[in-house]
Amino acid sequence: MSSIEVHNFTYRHGDIELSGYMAQPSRYPRAAILIVPTMAGPNKLMFDRARWLASLGYSAMVSDIYGQGFVEDMREARALANELRADAEYYRERFRCALSELRERSKLGNHQIGAIGYGMGGEIVLEMARGGEDIAVVVSFHGLLATPLPAKRGTIKARILVCQGRADPLVPPKQFRAFLEEMDISGADCHVHIYSGVLHGFTDITSSSRSRDAVKYNASADRQSKAAMLSMFEEVFETKKTPDQY
Repeated sequence: MSSIEVHNFTYRHGDIELSGYMAQPSRYPRAAILIVPTMAGPNKLMFDRARWLASLGYSAMVSDIYGQGFVEDMREARALANELRADAEYYRERFRCALSELRERSKLGNHQIGAIGYGMGGEIVLEMARGGEDIAVVVSFHGLLATPLPAKRGTIKARILVCQGRADPLVPPKQFRAFLEEMDISGADCHVHIYSGVLHGFTDITSSSRSRDAVKYNASADRQSKAAMLSMFEEVFETKKTPDQY
């Protein structure tokens, strides 16, 4: 089995310097996956996810959001997020830069690219899909589903997997219904997995220690959503194992 290589680097969006983290097998990556973190930005959990995906044969890059790394103060993170979201096209362009960096740095012998996101990162990967990015699949974990730029029919190229807690107060029923209607109108190939009684942040094992009623880890939803993602990857990428992956 090939070893895993890990790299820290910087990349740019205009005048903004961003930090990247990449984990990938030393050879024969099956596909390349962009990982977009929560509103707080890249942290150890995201880096762990990148190494886990690399152990499964994927090149995985954790993207930055604001150019400030991890932002511990949620009030500051929320203000930065609102500023970035204020211009929807600029918001999307921030992560086109990350996709470009992933394509350049991954050791792919093919063009198979996916993007996954958590919380705000889930919102971001859905924006990538709505913007018609040439990627095979996006997966949103407890991401916000609203958008100022709904997809038009035929725009979305990526297959979409949404993993959502039914009790997530950040995604009320009206927002969820509007998203489903948007997916129908756009003709997107979208799978939605709903976890009954599950709140926001269900993939983050540290979330239950925070004093926020909306956020709580759920081991079953975390496990099931990971399995759904890997199943989608197998189907979308249709990769055959190389000799050193057996």
